[in-house]
Amino acid sequence: MLPLSENDIFLNFLPFTHVFERAWSYLGLTEGAQLAINLRPADVLQSLQEVHPTCMSSVPRFWEKVYQAVLDKMEHGSFVERKLIREALEVGGRYWEQYESKGKPAPLGLTLKRKAFDKTIVKLLRKTLGLERANFFPTAGAAVSPEVERFVHAAGINMIVGYGLTESTATVSCDVPGQGVTMGSVGRLIDGIEIKFGKDNEILLRGKTITPGYYKKESATKAAIDEEGWFHTGDAGYMKNGELFLTERIKDLFKTSNGKYIAPQMIESKLVIDRYIEQAVIVANEHKFVSALIVPDYKLLTQFAAEHQIVCNSREELCSHPLINKMMWKRIEMLQQDLAHYEQVKRFILLPAPFTMENDELTNTLKVKRRVVYAHYADKIEKMYADAEKEHQA
Repeated sequence: MLPLSENDIFLNFLPFTHVFERAWSYLGLTEGAQLAINLRPADVLQSLQEVHPTCMSSVPRFWEKVYQAVLDKMEHGSFVERKLIREALEVGGRYWEQYESKGKPAPLGLTLKRKAFDKTIVKLLRKTLGLERANFFPTAGAAVSPEVERFVHAAGINMIVGYGLTESTATVSCDVPGQGVTMGSVGRLIDGIEIKFGKDNEILLRGKTITPGYYKKESATKAAIDEEGWFHTGDAGYMKNGELFLTERIKDLFKTSNGKYIAPQMIESKLVIDRYIEQAVIVANEHKFVSALIVPDYKLLTQFAAEHQIVCNSREELCSHPLINKMMWKRIEMLQQDLAHYEQVKRFILLPAPFTMENDELTNTLKVKRRVVYAHYADKIEKMYADAEKEHQA
């Protein structure tokens, strides 16, 4: 399905405990590709410039950071630089979304503009990132926001969006070169996978790459795999024109005290697009409204404070300062304009420390452990809702 050969060079930066990275690496070795292993995830941008890989598996968060870096460069560039980069990305995004992804010929004017930018601004952008030899870049593990997907393709980088689980030996579906790609889909099923949809549109899978069960966990196996051999993923979705679309993680759905259902991952994926937001965890279950625990980019927050003569002696002071919270609130309001009123974040807390594996707040595949995070910040969450209730009554 994917054009791999001995000419490809992988950069590996996800942990090999991540089934996606492990299976992907086996595939590369099978095809004779070279593997360059980056041992420090924080150094991945430097490693890209040293290795100049043709391929790299990643999670959407990596591309969100690249997107944020480009937006930051635009913000601090000259008027001419901002205008050129913005136009190059707009042309590239329109070319890919409306024509290239659908296999349609683009109008001559748009094609010529695309080629001109691809040889200048966009080429320079790829070279700066170390991606001038890019072949394709598989991405999975979480939802890819439309803004980020459009940006990556606008930059001339062939992102292959996919879907899978540990229980499915990673890939269930992915974008297929030469076939139509719809933004927001997670691609087409790989060979040997059967799919059907159960209660609440839950995705059920069966096939040779689906686990027969959990090791020495008979009750967990019975709960996940029914008598006909269908594995219940816990993800909801649907098929359209041969492509799979995800809607929500059923097990993660929250129900507010007002009876509204909230899909937290969808809201979180919107928030972390912002360059000032590193991590976000939605709080909503059994509460009257949606709130968020936000880990900001402390470096950018410190720069903002310096530019606005805000004096803070610690991260705690930085995160609690009224002017900084006001700035963050404006950014959050912009990000959630297209959400339903009941889905929108009404309150948030800026946290002075990030979520980490050391604190047991992240899995080894860097997914947030919600229950642990809620327990660690229970007092802050309770106070936030109590304060909101007092203001409402006043």
